[in-house]
Amino acid sequence: MSETKMKVRFHDAEEVEEFVDAASRCDFDIDIFYNRVIIDAKSILGILSMDLSQALTVQCYGTNPDFNRTLKRFSAMEA
Repeated sequence: MSETKMKVRFHDAEEVEEFVDAASRCDFDIDIFYNRVIIDAKSILGILSMDLSQALTVQCYGTNPDFNRTLKRFSAMEA
């Protein structure tokens, strides 16, 4: 099983909705976390409860080409 970690950033609820929709089509677990808070990435309310002004870390426990494109779209490049 392949694990991927990437930092992402969301600017509004519509972006979170798009991300959760893509995550929900995956048949493996995806977590999103910041500091010590870990949320299921398929939970729109969970993600919206996080501090969206910060870069969040996504950890995937599998791969899916469509979801990988979504991850790249929201990738937060480190300055």
